[in-house]
Amino acid sequence: GSHDSFSYWVDEKSPVGPDQATAIKRLARISLVRKIMKKWSVTQNLTFKEQLEGGIRYFDLRVSSKPGEIGQEIYFIHGLFGIKVWDGLKEMNSFLEQHPKEVIFLDFNHFYAMDDSHHHFLINRIRSAFESKLCCVECVEYVTLLYMWEKKHQVLIFYHHPLYQEYPFLWPGNKMPAPWANTTNVHKLLQFLETTLGERSRYGTFHVSQAILTPQVKTIARHLIRGLKNTLVHRNLPMILNWVKAQKPGVMGVNIITSDFVELVDFAATVIALNNLLLEEDEFAT
Repeated sequence: GSHDSFSYWVDEKSPVGPDQATAIKRLARISLVRKIMKKWSVTQNLTFKEQLEGGIRYFDLRVSSKPGEIGQEIYFIHGLFGIKVWDGLKEMNSFLEQHPKEVIFLDFNHFYAMDDSHHHFLINRIRSAFESKLCCVECVEYVTLLYMWEKKHQVLIFYHHPLYQEYPFLWPGNKMPAPWANTTNVHKLLQFLETTLGERSRYGTFHVSQAILTPQVKTIARHLIRGLKNTLVHRNLPMILNWVKAQKPGVMGVNIITSDFVELVDFAATVIALNNLLLEEDEFAT
């Protein structure tokens, strides 16, 4: 999985998003401030298509309306506005059309400046983009690749808003817990990942290990011009990747792992390779 999967492009010319504090919005009237914000808002370099081609299958999505804009268009957002959600969904669907055995997870977990009419608009966009590829809510343990292939489903949508109850193809957010370490310290992050794996539910939900470091206000103030990638990610990715390599998948093991800048190391290939451990277990059992 990728963290803030859509943030490969953000619009530094647009107003700052409603996910930001009032003080930041005032400051961001200065174009230089928006340029600096971009360095801290971008957590991926690859487009959706490139991420899919590289092996990413779980997408972490934050969305917002544009206050003051006529209509109900919904955009991706991380400090600054990204592309229209509709354009991202079409790009993903195009990949799925070409790869009918691939399955993706779309996790809509933060919503800003959206009332019920915005939600219904977005949900209808999701339905229009994927149609019969959408997998309705089912017992998590039943949803194997074989199950998905038999039903010709390719997309699971997780929707962290009460309106999920009105649509059978929206999975509740509590089926995709993603505990967040909220630290700049790689040792604290790895300890947190270990602890939360030990606490994960044995049955009934998926589980996201967020292998990401989060800048604090003082981090940004000290390294204003360097940005997220040069300050936190480059230096710590090797240690994070070593933790990934040491994991085992399956019950009480890792399930989905997300990272920033997924192409900087062999992140996707390393996570995918963990599945071989499950195959070895099967062979040993038989």
